[in-house]
Amino acid sequence: MLEFCHSACQTHGSLLPPLPSAVVMAKRKSNGAKGVALKPPPRKAAKPLVRSTATAATHRGSLYSVHPGVAMLEKWVAELATKTGRSLDQWLKHIKQSGPRTEKECRVWLKNQYQLGTNSAWWLAEKAFGDPARLADDTPDGYLALAPVYVEQMYAGPKATLKPIHDELVKLARLLGDDVRVCPCKTIVPVYRRHVFAQIKPATPRRIDLGLALGEEPFTSRLIDTGGGIKKDRITHAVAISSLTDIDLQVKRWLKQAYERDA
Repeated sequence: MLEFCHSACQTHGSLLPPLPSAVVMAKRKSNGAKGVALKPPPRKAAKPLVRSTATAATHRGSLYSVHPGVAMLEKWVAELATKTGRSLDQWLKHIKQSGPRTEKECRVWLKNQYQLGTNSAWWLAEKAFGDPARLADDTPDGYLALAPVYVEQMYAGPKATLKPIHDELVKLARLLGDDVRVCPCKTIVPVYRRHVFAQIKPATPRRIDLGLALGEEPFTSRLIDTGGGIKKDRITHAVAISSLTDIDLQVKRWLKQAYERDA
């Protein structure tokens, strides 16, 4: 699931495929009858962000916390029967019994036949046809078991020399506060407070790019523009780090500043 994590981490404030959006009540088309869709409920005032048990959970002694996208997915699954008339297990059984033979055809079938949203149709089809091992991080326990594997694979081979830099950055981030969560994906490691405020990415075999959510902070020759401001991404700045000595007082200040901006 987390191989598509980058866009979600940036826009939601997390690197997960687009998670299923709210879906309308799915009603199968019959002869000459049109599908009926429920009107969306009135928009409610935003509530203060509350970290769910799944999001906050960690393995005892682990450096890592459950990626926020996993908790979002759990919530979507829990509400699936109410919103579509079928639970996840019922949808998977129905797809296998009555659906097309390929994942691609299944996505189109779910959208056209049941008026499911694109994200919902995509995820249900992936769940029905995908390799169980590839979808193992859909649950908190599954994700936490795979998180260290993602990091190990990220720094395998020619990028192995960057691992000490990664470890030092994770250590510094966790020292900022008890509310810091480190949530590895397959290609980057986002760091959260309320939202993502930093991300660690082994960009080349010789360099880690430390991305930071610094808003309107002026760019410099060292603190460069990621283009995040224009794209409405949270990660707006980045600094290249090629050695432990590059993690100097200025880098520590920028990291702390990003953390404090997300209070």
